[in-house]
Amino acid sequence: MLRNFLFLFFIVFYCNVSAQIKSDSIMKSINLDSVMIISKAGLSQEDFINAIKTDTIFYRAFQEMKLYSFFANNQIVTYDKKGKVESTIFRKIFHNNTGKKYKQEVLEAKESGKIFKKNGKYELYTVKMFFYIFMNENNSDFVAPEQNFTNNTTKGKTDEGYKEKLKTLIFRPGTKIDGIPLIGNKTRLFDEDLKKYYDFTYNYATYLDRIPVYYFRCKIKPELSNNRQDDLMIKDLTTIFDANNFKILGRSISMQYDALPFDFDVTMNIELDYFGEELLPIKIGYKGSWDIPFKKAENCSFDIVHSDYRKK
Repeated sequence: MLRNFLFLFFIVFYCNVSAQIKSDSIMKSINLDSVMIISKAGLSQEDFINAIKTDTIFYRAFQEMKLYSFFANNQIVTYDKKGKVESTIFRKIFHNNTGKKYKQEVLEAKESGKIFKKNGKYELYTVKMFFYIFMNENNSDFVAPEQNFTNNTTKGKTDEGYKEKLKTLIFRPGTKIDGIPLIGNKTRLFDEDLKKYYDFTYNYATYLDRIPVYYFRCKIKPELSNNRQDDLMIKDLTTIFDANNFKILGRSISMQYDALPFDFDVTMNIELDYFGEELLPIKIGYKGSWDIPFKKAENCSFDIVHSDYRKK
């Protein structure tokens, strides 16, 4: 069950959605401005921290997606121990929510390399979970509420239960995550006992070449000892806010931990954009490796892009 915890810990930010192009940092989408406009706005470090801890709009963007039809380009790549590509999977999907019942139409599908075992199951657990969450296998994450008969509040030792329990990692970063063995307390980077180990910087920037944003970054202090840095699981957390209304438009997080019984190195990125007045996901990226005793080490990336949202 530990691998269930770990994988869902890494990708729980999805939580009823899919979306991104490359696993590049969200920094690729913003241009920093040399003028410190933030100070003129009277904003402080605590303003940004409080906004991150209390925000609900970022999560709502993923929930609202169920009310739309949209196209998704989904790609997953797996690598061997030396970083060479082992397999690739691509799906172009139309998530159709315009009719009485949700339909998923696969418009294009390509794959290469070793994807399945001899028994027909996925070679890697990461691939299995990718299909389960991002391609809607065996659940109904893309279905509007009136069509969704899945119990998304499932508790206990199930994939859905873990996903619900662990979603706070991305939507409420800095909050303790109950139910994660050994590392649940290591996410509390805004608490005083961990906060002192991070540098907090903020600036004014432009997102997607058109939206003025505030860029807020939490990064481990470089002068810390190697042992202290190794013990801090969240290495870098970046959040961008719409400067006009303080809504969160994007987030990236880098996590690394190496201690018994497992080690992992993961980077995730999420971006939202406006469709009319509504914020909806446009990109999600994941790149990472993880290793658990007695299991095959897994190294892969996935890139997802959503486009052409159409309201039901």
